[in-house]
Parts: sequence; structure tokens; C-alpha cells
Amino acid sequence: MRRPLRIGNASGFYGDRFDAVREMLTGGGLDVLTADHLAELTMLILGRDRLKDPGLGYSRTFLRQMEEGLGLAHDRGVRIVTNAGGLNPAGLADALRALARRLGLPGVRVAHVEGDQLPVPDGALTANAYLGGAGITACLRAGADVVVTGRVTDAALVSGPAAWWFGWGPEEYDRLAGAVVAGHVLECGTQATGGNYAFFTRHDVRRPGFPVAELHEDGSAVITKHDGTGGVVDTGTVTAQLLYETAGARYAGPDVTARLDTVRLDPDGPDRVRISGVRGEEPPPTLKAGLTRLGGWRNEVVFVLTGLDVEAKARLVREQLEDALTVRPAEVRWELARTDRPDAGTEETASALLRLVVRDADPDAVGRAVSGAAVELALGSYPGFHVTAPPGKGAPYGVFEAVYVDPGTVTHTAVLPDGERLVVPPPVRTRPLEPVPRPPLPDPLPDGPVRRAPLGLVAGARSGDKGGDANIGVWAPTDAAWRWLAHALTADRLRALLPETDGLPVHRHVLPNLRALNFTVTGLLGEGVAAQARFDPQAKALGEWLRARHLDIPEALL
Repeated sequence: MRRPLRIGNASGFYGDRFDAVREMLTGGGLDVLTADHLAELTMLILGRDRLKDPGLGYSRTFLRQMEEGLGLAHDRGVRIVTNAGGLNPAGLADALRALARRLGLPGVRVAHVEGDQLPVPDGALTANAYLGGAGITACLRAGADVVVTGRVTDAALVSGPAAWWFGWGPEEYDRLAGAVVAGHVLECGTQATGGNYAFFTRHDVRRPGFPVAELHEDGSAVITKHDGTGGVVDTGTVTAQLLYETAGARYAGPDVTARLDTVRLDPDGPDRVRISGVRGEEPPPTLKAGLTRLGGWRNEVVFVLTGLDVEAKARLVREQLEDALTVRPAEVRWELARTDRPDAGTEETASALLRLVVRDADPDAVGRAVSGAAVELALGSYPGFHVTAPPGKGAPYGVFEAVYVDPGTVTHTAVLPDGERLVVPPPVRTRPLEPVPRPPLPDPLPDGPVRRAPLGLVAGARSGDKGGDANIGVWAPTDAAWRWLAHALTADRLRALLPETDGLPVHRHVLPNLRALNFTVTGLLGEGVAAQARFDPQAKALGEWLRARHLDIPEALL
């Protein structure tokens, strides 16, 4: 039996902590180091980069990190796997080879994975399928020290190396699913070690370390971090990340569908959580792909309303500005945030914010026409008129769209260190995605006195985005809290607690092993994060808003 694979992650997004690569390579033993750089918004950013220079389209931050990291990894025998290749994995691979020669490391073997790029439809900027981990596996089997990919699933950065390390075949679904679950925990970096954590006040999370997974041949894993690094790894931090940006019990990928309702978490010592019991199924018959396009132009003005008569001041400036617009943009949205307090001790806490957002396909309709109209009101509007920043000329915004394609139309290709091109075949067996049978709920708590209190006193939450949809994972830290939560927080109750979701499809998924509920809210984010259609365009704080809402909670839990 092969010893466990020790794999760490040094990046959860394009722009994550720069020195994390050095910290992970010098802080403890690793076999593989991953770096996740891609997200829906990142593809749009890289697409715009490539419009300016066809030689770009990859993460230049990663290349700078390798100025030091490549030598450190080579000296320690650590393989590096990253999706920082973005839209141009071959370009980043060539740049890394040139860097290795310049650093006196000609023995570093670089491979890359391509084939994710699809024909770009008219009006789109990028079109990329989400590939699985098999191309990464092939590159590592061929002796690659560094593997660069384009658009693969985030979890593939872990499942691909795991299949290489243990020699798994493509139909060892339970083992692959275990690696996918471990990869999902690692993919967002410090979100697994106390970052963005609902119960952050219980731990020192000022500088959390990056996560490490010890993967075993049977697909189980232990999530941990390097000794001496900050943050915390416990069943709560791992649960929070498992729920992040997922939906139902079936977590589909191009290699395997992992059953999240089979995941078991157990403490395994300080800063160690064991993941076991994960079951896997055949992947779905279609492959997810993402399209990005420039959706139009956007501008924003934030008016500051101080002191008395906030509602009247907002009404006045809104009427004045809309009257002054010679051309009305296609979309005009006003939002008044009552951040003001009565009898406030500072001017800032006496002020509310009125936010105007305009969008249109024509840049002239949201540019000078809007910013000029706002500025010209400066001396003739409400008392105390000012804005948070000078209005600009407008900026382009993007749109993300998920589509599904036949895997046979995608040529998943591993380009090995010697230049050989190896085509990865699509899955032989597939299984359509269907909802799992509704699991039984725990027995409710016995009747007793209740108190009006915030949900967050007895439950954690983490939320995120998938295109225009939002997800909110809510979990109970104890069995007693779960017995109450499973019955109290229905889809209808969530709509009542979060009025912005009213009228939108809300689906509730029950995960008893995790003592968790996962809600998906369809359409809450409009056309996705790049469109910036909402105050919190990625729904990052949606879960914290839910935790701050009050409802009747059994006193026995408080």
C-alpha cells in the first residue's frame, strides 16, 4: 500500500496571498503543491488581457511567484499543479521553461493540459469547458515536475495528482469522489483554516495558514495545515467549506459525481479532521462549460445623505438627476442604505448612502451623461450634498453563462514534458443527475420556552455564487441544534428572513451527516458577479445576513 499523498494548496483565487507559495514549500513536508487561480470573473479578466496581447491570458502573478518557488519546489522534490494557465496554458508552460533555464534549473520538466477552449460564439469573449483531472494524472505519470492547466474543475487539482499517486483507474468512483471532496475543501485556501468563518471570534484567525490534505489510498483524507501556522482546522471550518458553492447531495464533476450526503467528518487530533465514507457515482453525460461576454457599460454614483430628512433628501436628488438625464440608460437602479443613526456622535455615523447604478449597451448613455448630471447638482440639491468619489466615465461589465456540452466534442489533451500529445478519452460510463431521495429528518426538540434571538447564535453559515445563483450553506454545531434547525429553517422561512429572495426559486437540500442545510436561490445575482447587479454581487455575506436575522429559538440552545 502506498503511503498517503500529502498535498497542499497555496492559492484560492487570482490575487491570493503572494508569499503563500514560499510558506507552503518551506513550512512542512509536501508531495504536491496546488495553486487555484481561476473563477468565473477571472476568465473574463484574462479574456480582456488577451484582447490586448494574444500572448497573455494566464496568471502573471503565478509566474512571479515561481521566481522563488520553482527552485524551492525542485530542491524539495515537490510537484506543482496549477490552473494558472487560464486561457493560455501553453504560453505559461513556455514561460516557466524559460524561467527554469534562467534560474539554472534546466532539469525542471513542465507539462500542460489543454482542450478546454471551445469555439467562441458570436458576442462572447471566452468559452471553456470544465475538464477533469485525468490530463493532470497523465502529465504526472510522464514525469512532469510542473503541470499547468487551463479550465479544469478546482477539485481536479487534487483528484488528478491522487489518481497518479495511487494508480487509480477512471472507474474507481468512491476513491475519486473522496479526492474530489478533499479537493473542494482545499480549493479556496484559507477558507478551510478559519478564514471567512462564522465562528471566527473563537480562534486566532488573523493570518490563517493554508490547508494540507493527507490523502489515503482508499479515498479518505485528513485535512490539516503546517505546524505553527495560524488559523484553525476543525469540523466546523471543514463543514463550512464543504457547503461553499455547492447545491444538492450530488456534487457533479467531469470524472465522478461525489455524494456529499455520504461524507463523514471526525476530529483526528489538533488541527486535524478526517474525511471518510465518501461514495462516488458515474459522472453526468454532459460537461459543464462557461461562457463570458462583455454585457455592456456600467456607472455608479453614491450620494451621502447626512442628518435629518434622509428620505426626503433621497427623493429630491433622485428626481433631480432623473430629470437631468437627456438619455435614460437601459437600467437605472437606486438603493438607499440607512447606515445613519439618530443623534450620532460622528458625521459618518449620521450619514446614509444612496447608490445609483446605471447600465446600458451604449457607453455614452452611462458615461458623461450620468456623471455630468450628478456633478452639476452639487450646489443646487439637498443640504450637505456630496458623493463618496467623483463620478467616472463608466466601465465595461461582464456576464457569465453556464452551458452544457457533449464530452465527445472536447479534445482533452495532456501535452507531456517531451512534447508528446496524449488525448484523454471521455468517460465510458455516465449517469444522469437526479435528486437523491429526501432523507428523514431528526426528531424535533421537545416543546419548551423560546427566545427571540439571532440565528447565528446556534448555527453557522457560508454563502457564495454560481453564475446568477446564490447558495447558502447552514450547519448546526451540535446534535440538539440540528434537531431544531432541520425543522425550523424551511425554504419558506428563509424567504421570510431574507426578503430579497422573495419571488425567486429557493431549493433546500438536507445533509444529515454534516448536520447541514444547503439552499440555492436561483437568479438572485442576475447575470453573475461580473455584472455587479447586486450590492454583494458574489453573495459572500448572504449567509452572515441570514445569521443576523432573529427568530424564535429554544432557550435550551442559547
